Amino acid sequence: MLGTDFRTGSPNWLDLGSPDPQAAAAFYGAVFGWSHASAGPDAGGYGFLQLDGKTVAGLGTLTDEGARSAWMVHFSTPDARKTADAVKAGGGRIRVEPMDVMGEGWLAQATDPQGAEFALWQPGKTAGFEVASAENSLLWVELHVPDPVAAAAFYQGLFGWRHEEMEVPGMTYRVLSLAEGDQQETSFGGIAPQAEDGVSGEGAGGGAAAAVPRWVPYFHVADVDATVSAIEGNGGAVLMPAADVPDVGRIAWAADPAGAVFALLKPSPRQA
Repeated sequence: MLGTDFRTGSPNWLDLGSPDPQAAAAFYGAVFGWSHASAGPDAGGYGFLQLDGKTVAGLGTLTDEGARSAWMVHFSTPDARKTADAVKAGGGRIRVEPMDVMGEGWLAQATDPQGAEFALWQPGKTAGFEVASAENSLLWVELHVPDPVAAAAFYQGLFGWRHEEMEVPGMTYRVLSLAEGDQQETSFGGIAPQAEDGVSGEGAGGGAAAAVPRWVPYFHVADVDATVSAIEGNGGAVLMPAADVPDVGRIAWAADPAGAVFALLKPSPRQA
């Protein structure tokens, strides 16, 4: 599962673009117990969502006309410019060219060849988020695309990721791992197929939420059903009801009041 010992290809930052950051902070505070802290007067309203004083994710205001609220997964790279060039060479697109973020690191925003958006983070003073895999923090990231085979090849070209195929009901799921180290111990996410009608296979997320190619963050929770109730009680929507997935745990998919999609996971004891 995820940690904070970041290496090339590790998810090392997560942030939310919202039309109303104050409302978003209140929602996630009610659901996950996160607090909100400003990044300072020069940060353009950007801030941090924190758990017990440690940063879980960032939170910023949507600035592009027509942009939809969404969670953005960032992956670690030692050279943002080189990786951005590899994105283009592999058929992807760079939406925001690499730029220095006040000495904290270098940021680039990209779209893969199938339309899933992600970002690159080259650590500077900030290596990445400060807590992962603990309850109420990021545990897993999952890519939903029409062609998982092509997606695995694209990202392998960027980060050297390995993958292991698992047969689950109705689909082949690909578990992603970093380029080096024990494959199981360095696993951090997966790729699930998006069916032609936009509905992903049973057991890895899905429903109408998977109609758009996207990376989905999974947050570790102690009680999926109670968290689902908190989501509904604070104006969010449940996109896939809580369900048990053998050898994985109990999961659900949801959207916050602005429509940003995320998922919940309580790992099975064998996976925790």
